[in-house]
Amino acid sequence: MQPVYSSTAIHGQKGDSMRNTQATQPLFKLSKPGRRAARMPACDVPTMPVEKLLPPEALAAEPPALPELAEPDVVRHFTNLSTLNMSVDTHFYPLGSCTMKYNPKRNERLVSLPGMADLHPYQPDDTLQGLLRLLWELQEMLAEIGGLKAVSLQPAAGAHGELTALLVARAYFRHLRQPRTRVLAPDSAHGTNPASAAVAGFESVTVKSTPRGFVDLEDLQSKLDDRVAVFMITNPNTLGMFDQQIRHIADMVHAAGGLIYLDGANMNAILGISRPGDFGADMMHYNPHKTFSGPHGGGGPGAGPIAVREMLEPYLPVPVVVHEGERFGLEYDRPHSIGRVRSFFGNVGVLVRAYCYLRTHGPEGLRRVSENAVLNANYLLSRLKHRFDVPQGDRCMHEFVASAARLKAERGVSAMDLAKRLLDYGFHAPTVYFPPIVREAMMIEPTETESLETLNAFAETLLAITDESPDLLRSAPHSTCISRPDEVQAARKPVLTGGA
Repeated sequence: MQPVYSSTAIHGQKGDSMRNTQATQPLFKLSKPGRRAARMPACDVPTMPVEKLLPPEALAAEPPALPELAEPDVVRHFTNLSTLNMSVDTHFYPLGSCTMKYNPKRNERLVSLPGMADLHPYQPDDTLQGLLRLLWELQEMLAEIGGLKAVSLQPAAGAHGELTALLVARAYFRHLRQPRTRVLAPDSAHGTNPASAAVAGFESVTVKSTPRGFVDLEDLQSKLDDRVAVFMITNPNTLGMFDQQIRHIADMVHAAGGLIYLDGANMNAILGISRPGDFGADMMHYNPHKTFSGPHGGGGPGAGPIAVREMLEPYLPVPVVVHEGERFGLEYDRPHSIGRVRSFFGNVGVLVRAYCYLRTHGPEGLRRVSENAVLNANYLLSRLKHRFDVPQGDRCMHEFVASAARLKAERGVSAMDLAKRLLDYGFHAPTVYFPPIVREAMMIEPTETESLETLNAFAETLLAITDESPDLLRSAPHSTCISRPDEVQAARKPVLTGGA
């Protein structure tokens, strides 16, 4: 099988050498003294020397050494650089757990309407009634989907939502005068779970999983005592399995006086099918950019709304969007609130996209979203399971974890080798080496947005790659500008200037 490239990829096409060179050269190397992309008009107001406006210690001895470029240089550099990236708009992106699905452009257009884009958060509430109504309705929809009472839209990302919910739990137990200091999480949990617990001031304690990937109830019971504030669980879990013990787990934690936190990263598998509040969760967060609609990656912006049971509502961040009669407003007077966790109302652009997605699909549509996500994942699993071990069995939810351990033992080819080689064929790799409880893990999530043709092309490519020469695989990718950089070195000593 020969590598295939999408029409938007630049690898393997005529003229790539020149474009790649210009795209990957630092702007400093393209700089020529005196070049400008724009020239400012002469100042038409009285001027004053900067030395009279700022103290000497605030002034640099020399101007900053910024690159000097003409407009075509700048435009071509960043346009060509963008074509070196993979994205959900250009390639299949089966990144397990992160749910990199295609998002409808319709929602991008809607959020850009003047009535949305031209609003300012400092406007009086009376001039924001339409937006506040939208946000209030979004709160109500998220509460209904989760089976919980109250919602805060403030958190700016999933991990931020985790942290916010744990701060709410801490405030709740402090109000009850219960000095609970521990947060439990399974060994298959997202890494943000123990991190959020630590930032919130809790001690993080790991609970073992069974060989099937479910919570080990005996280990959980041994760690439940009056120090436990919260048990954090992702369900469906990071192995793509729904833990059917969840109701029993919730009863165990509640009997010990603790709360259940549901990591909502995998809600796209159970929308309209199962509600976390119904199976025992007291708190949860949503990743609207993953579960509903919105750009994902690149550092944001994102959103991570949280939903909580009624007894936790007084501790939610302020302000909360409220509805009184015909008026919508922002409520600040909540004496037990943990306070603000983000400026204004949250990342409204992402929230509006989520609102549009929910209104477009409706209850039955959301259920079909999850059903199609689960169908696509199980189809891929069935195509690949004869070549890769799937430790958790022949069925999954929206994602599954395959293992390349047998391939590595037999041919010396690792999950990373397969991941790198997929780039040559125009596919982004699945998540590899997570969760760490599976050796040579490949976590694959096709999402509900991909067609049968795309799934077949991916499966056939991945199967074909396993028959290629180990030497070829271990040196892949072969078509990208950079093959295998030292990722540790790049993270610890990044090159940020053109002179290095």
